[in-house]
Amino acid sequence: MDAAAFDMVRQLAAGHYLVGTLHGVARLGVADRFDSTAQVADLAAASGADPGALRRALRLLASRGIFVLAGEEVGHTEASRLLREDHPASLRPLVLMFAQEVQWQAAAAVPECLTTGEAATPRRHEGGLWGYYAGRPDEARIFDAAMRSKAVAQVAGILASYDFSPYPRIVDIGGGQGHLLRAILAREPAARGVLFDQPAVIEAARAAGEPGRLAFESGDFFRSVPAGDLMILMEVIHDWDDAAAGRILRTVRAAAPADARLLVIETEVPEGNEPHWSKLLDLVMLAQFASLQRTREDYRRLLAANGFAVSGVVDTGADISIIEARPV
Repeated sequence: MDAAAFDMVRQLAAGHYLVGTLHGVARLGVADRFDSTAQVADLAAASGADPGALRRALRLLASRGIFVLAGEEVGHTEASRLLREDHPASLRPLVLMFAQEVQWQAAAAVPECLTTGEAATPRRHEGGLWGYYAGRPDEARIFDAAMRSKAVAQVAGILASYDFSPYPRIVDIGGGQGHLLRAILAREPAARGVLFDQPAVIEAARAAGEPGRLAFESGDFFRSVPAGDLMILMEVIHDWDDAAAGRILRTVRAAAPADARLLVIETEVPEGNEPHWSKLLDLVMLAQFASLQRTREDYRRLLAANGFAVSGVVDTGADISIIEARPV
């Protein structure tokens, strides 16, 4: 018997206990309760944890590079610092979001999804994931915070990787609170932007502030979208299967001027069998939406089938790629 293979399968089989441990430590805010090193007993007292149970949890996480545990002394690692609220790229909101009931339910339903090819969440919650959040505002705020924290590194990578200066009018379609578009406008003083999303989303985005060069429009991207010299779809297409994604792209194509450019900004699935975040996210998308992460060639085919030709691809180095396309 191959001992390494045996251990790999065994640890994966019980991996949800590792995930639960990470969620628990993040919920208790352990990483925020010390700056460099601390004693387990002090952390337990500060966080309301049982000292023995907390030490066991920290021992498990330390074995994966999250914290360092030496006897009763706990130290930070680069990974554990990402669990702090004050870290500029904090992942604590993302960890808490994946700890929500709707995520555990979807993960438990993956075997069912493999048989049906359908999403699990819409069968359990009316309106699917968005319906779930509509009735749970506290959990919706955690989701929003998770999306903001995830966007920090992504937006920085996008700005460093693409020249937005040639485009006087930039339209961010399905752009949520406008994190990317606001950052672009801050860098490009000659540009004007239009943030386009559903009415409730735009209402919240407007409440966050309305710079003079940023306009807000609401609507349905299956029906019509505003035209721009540069049109952006950031992490929109992965929410939909090919048929629905094609409808969105055709709507964008109908609005796009002949010399416009479209940026599809997504996490691509790399070829090969190496571990990659996109391959895990792909199963999240299956269970939540019956949608998918795509390879670069998948995006090329999808765009070609709906009126666009890929003119370039940029790997931002932030686990997200910029796929530039032109109307044809």
